[in-house]
Amino acid sequence: MDWANAASNGTSSQWIRDKFAASRRKGMWMGGVPPLGYDVVARKLVVNQPEADLVRHIFDRFLKVGSATLLVKELNATGHHTKSWTTQDGKHRDGAPITKNFLYKLLDNRVYLGEAVHKGEAHAGEHPAIIDRATWDKVMAVKTDNAPRKRANAVRSSTPAPLKGLIHCAHCGRAMTPSHTRKKGRLYRYYTCMKAIHSGHESCPVRSIAAGEIEAAVIGQVRALLRAPEIRARAERMAPSMAPADLRAALDRFEALWDELFPAEQARILQLLVERVAIAPDGAEVRLRAEGLASVIADITAQTGDRSAA
Repeated sequence: MDWANAASNGTSSQWIRDKFAASRRKGMWMGGVPPLGYDVVARKLVVNQPEADLVRHIFDRFLKVGSATLLVKELNATGHHTKSWTTQDGKHRDGAPITKNFLYKLLDNRVYLGEAVHKGEAHAGEHPAIIDRATWDKVMAVKTDNAPRKRANAVRSSTPAPLKGLIHCAHCGRAMTPSHTRKKGRLYRYYTCMKAIHSGHESCPVRSIAAGEIEAAVIGQVRALLRAPEIRARAERMAPSMAPADLRAALDRFEALWDELFPAEQARILQLLVERVAIAPDGAEVRLRAEGLASVIADITAQTGDRSAA
């Protein structure tokens, strides 16, 4: 190994990082996708007036509407898009429909205060501000008041969602993610299409489905699978050390065993036996996989063995 060369490369890399940091501290634009409201001219950000007007409109409307979901719906309905721009090598990049993720990033972007940020530290930028400090502070206050998103994430992480990663929207192909709401102290769980979350419920005819309803339907399909004669014959071949009658009895007790399993164990069995759940506006399709049967049989026989020993 050429240690001198390696040392030289390491020194060079550190020099580049230091140079970049120094440039950011001077408020210089260091490249990348220009933010909505600005264009890049001679390696500097200059205000794109029509886009700057849109940015100010977004900040003002967020203060009046107070809801990212409603604002995204409104912006898309009026034909607004994310930044359209041209790369240094002349390739044009079209704007896309506005999503909640884009909206939150825009509202958090301190470039609109005329600042440049490096490793969380803000410095005065070379470019002019689009948003005044008073408006920025008001938007930050509204977002703080809307912090239930953090509480929602905490609840979501502690709420069972056995179909997470398996359930998809048949209309747009997007994943459906666990969500919930509370009414009069009662928790209602759903699986919601990611497109509906990002672009508004009107963007997807599927929108969401009650979690308990679809979970019960999928579990019913799994139980039916384990009752099917061809599956039971295959199970007997997979557990040759267990008497067929005992294995059939264990499968018959699957429903009772299911209710005794922890949510994480239930989710693991569904991940083994379910390939995909597709939700359409008029119904659902459950695609099962028999390949995971061996592991499930092992679980059932282990549970049966534990109860016999007790």
